[in-house]
Amino acid sequence: MSDFLVYGLFILAGFFIGGAYSMWKNNRFVSGVLLALAVLAAAGGILRVI
Repeated sequence: MSDFLVYGLFILAGFFIGGAYSMWKNNRFVSGVLLALAVLAAAGGILRVI
């Protein structure tokens, strides 16, 4: 179960990064929020590994 959580957090971070990239020209505030969520998800995945 722990491995699934780590993979899920990294996949979620990837989706957030993709969303932030695609929204950059239209809405920079939403893009910034998605980028912040991506950083939090990636940090959670890294901390879960450690």
